[in-house]
Amino acid sequence: MLTFLKAQTASIIATTVDFSITIILVEIFGFEKVIAAVCGTIAGAITHFLISRHWVFEATDGRMRSQALKYFLVWIVYLLITTSGFYFMNSYLKVNYIISKMFVAVIMSVGYNYFLHKKFVFK
Repeated sequence: MLTFLKAQTASIIATTVDFSITIILVEIFGFEKVIAAVCGTIAGAITHFLISRHWVFEATDGRMRSQALKYFLVWIVYLLITTSGFYFMNSYLKVNYIISKMFVAVIMSVGYNYFLHKKFVFK
């Protein structure tokens, strides 16, 4: 249970980085929302990988390159699903881009990321 709570904390931190980058790119630099969301997701993924490796799963004994490759494989699917969900909610359902991003991120964090990170990436 402690690992799950630490993983959710790491996700909150990574999501804060992700959303901050996304909002800054949209609101200050005028980026297109989907491009900004992808940039935010990339920054969040790097943050999440490092926190998960060192603190959540304490998996620093494993080879970082192998873990990074596994993380990338899990993340690329995450990126495709979250970007598609974000695009659908924002473009077709006309849901605010921040709410769209938040909704998809929460669903994916609990329902996808934790289990794959625990059982595949950092095992």
